[in-house]
Amino acid sequence: MSIDFDAAKQELLKLKEEYETRIDKIEDHIQHPQDSLNEHWEDQAISYRQNDMRKNLLGEARQSLIYVENALSRIENGTYGECEVCGEPIEEKRLEAVPYATLCMKHAE
Repeated sequence: MSIDFDAAKQELLKLKEEYETRIDKIEDHIQHPQDSLNEHWEDQAISYRQNDMRKNLLGEARQSLIYVENALSRIENGTYGECEVCGEPIEEKRLEAVPYATLCMKHAE
């Protein structure tokens, strides 16, 4: 297997930009909700639920961004594409599907 590190880096940088944009948009929605609260408790309940959902999505996006940044660091230090458990190469198809994968298929199960 031969990893194209330049292509992997470009894909990870693209993902990083997507997650940063997503985080900015979610944070903006949380700080400046488009659906201002009014006097009806039902509307308030919906707004609170939407805000909770936004906070969950924000947490997921932040975690994904960390994964991507860690993968970029692994490219820089020469360990990208190596399983953290066994040190064997991570399958190419797995890296295509999950570019920030840290485990081979055997250890990901």
